[in-house]
Amino acid sequence: MDRRIYGGSAVTNLILFLPFFFSSSASALSKNLNPSSGSGQINSNSVLVALLDSRYTELSELVEKALLLQTLEDAVGRHNITIFAPRNEVLERDLDPEFKRFLLEPGNLKSLQTLLMFHIIPTRVGSDQWPSEDPGRVKHITLANDHLHLIKGDGKKMVDSAAIIRPDDLTRPDGLIHGIERLLIPRSVQEDFNRRRSLRSISAVLPEGAPEVDPRTNRLKKKPAPAPAGSPPALPIKSAMAPGPSLAPAPAPGPGGKRHHFDGEAQVKDFIHTLLHYGGYNEMADILVNLTSLATEMGRLVSEGYVLTVLAPNDEAMAKLTTDQLSEPGAPEQIVYYHIIPEYQTEESMYNSVRRFGKVRFDTLRFPHKVAAKEADGSVKFGDGERSAYLFDPDIFTDGRISVQGIDGVLFPEMEEVVESVKKPVKKVVQPRRGKLLEVACRMLGAIGKDASYFTKCR
Repeated sequence: MDRRIYGGSAVTNLILFLPFFFSSSASALSKNLNPSSGSGQINSNSVLVALLDSRYTELSELVEKALLLQTLEDAVGRHNITIFAPRNEVLERDLDPEFKRFLLEPGNLKSLQTLLMFHIIPTRVGSDQWPSEDPGRVKHITLANDHLHLIKGDGKKMVDSAAIIRPDDLTRPDGLIHGIERLLIPRSVQEDFNRRRSLRSISAVLPEGAPEVDPRTNRLKKKPAPAPAGSPPALPIKSAMAPGPSLAPAPAPGPGGKRHHFDGEAQVKDFIHTLLHYGGYNEMADILVNLTSLATEMGRLVSEGYVLTVLAPNDEAMAKLTTDQLSEPGAPEQIVYYHIIPEYQTEESMYNSVRRFGKVRFDTLRFPHKVAAKEADGSVKFGDGERSAYLFDPDIFTDGRISVQGIDGVLFPEMEEVVESVKKPVKKVVQPRRGKLLEVACRMLGAIGKDASYFTKCR
C-alpha cells in the first residue's frame, strides 16, 4: 500500500516537473544561440581581431597579459566599442621604465586592467561625431567606470590630453579604433603607482654604513664604523672592482650588506634595453650583453652604492674598429672600461665643467688612464686629435645611479704620454751627477796638496 502511494507520487512529481524543464532548457538554448551574447565566439570581422592583427602590437600584447580578452569579448557582444590605441613607440621607448615595470608586475594586474579599459568606451564614436565647436567637450564613460573627454581645439581632435593622429584607423561592424599619440593614464592608476613607489622607498632596507679602511694597509678594520644612511662607499671604486673578467668579483664593500639598497642588475638591464629602443647603439649593447662579466660587474658596483657614467659610442663609430683592435684577449672589456666614468655626470654637468675649467680629465674604470674633455662647438669633446669624440646624444638614460651619454667616436687612452713619463727621469739622473762628483774630488785632492800628479791627471 505504501509503495504504491510512493510510486504514484513520484510519477506525479515527474509529470509536473517536465514543463518547467523544457521551458528552462529552451530559454538557455536560445540564450546561447543569441549572437549578441558575450559568451559566444567573436566573429573574424570583429574589432578585437583587428586590434590583435594591427600595427598596435604593444597594446594588444598588454591586453593579452592583462587577461582582458574575455572581458572585451563580452563588451563587444553587448554593444559597439571605441578603442583609443597609443602608437607602439609610446609603449616601447617613451614610457617611464619604472612605471612600465610597475604595470607588468603580477601583483599590479588590477592597475594594468584599469589602465587598458580606460582607453575603451562602450559607444561607437567616429571622427565625424567629435564636437563641432572650438573649443568643445563631450564626456564619455569608459569600461573602467571613469570618464574621457572628447575635445576639439586648435583644429585638432583630442581625447583628454592625447591628440588623435589616426582617426578611424580601423573600422569594423562592432567597433572602431582611433590611433592616439600618447598613453592615457587614469588618476587611480597614477595614485596607486605613487603610493607603491613611496611605500617601497620607506620599507627599503637602509644601508648599514660602509666599513672603515685603514689608510696604512688599505684593509678593512675589524669593527665597522657607523656611517649615515646613503653615504658613499668607503673603498675607492678601484678596490671594489673584480681583478679580471675571468676571476670572481671582489668582496662587496658598499652600504648594502646582505640585502642591497639598490637593484644594480635591474638598472643595468634597463639602460641596455633603453639603448636598444633608442636606436643606433646596438653594437654597444651587444658587447654588454655578450660579455656578461661587464654587465654583472656594473650591476654589482651600482648595487653597492657606486655611480657610473657610460660614454656609449654609436654604431657608426663601433664599425670603424679594426680587427687588430678587437683581436687581443680582453680588448673589448678594456675599450668599454675606458668609456665608463665612476661619477654621475649629465650633459649639463659636463658642459658646465668644461665651460668653467677649460679642460677636464675624468677618471675611468681602466686605471690609471683618464679621459680628457673640453668645450668645442657648443658641445663636449672627449679626447684629442683623430681619437676624439663629441657628445652626440645627451642623456639617453639617467636614473640617478647610471647615466648614459651617446658619443660619435671610440676613445682610446694616450699611451704615448705614459711611456714618456717613464723615460724622462732616466735621462736626467745618471751622467751629470757622476762627472760632477769626480771634479769635486779632484779639486779637494789638489787643494790639500797630497797628490799633485793625481790632480794633474784629473785635469
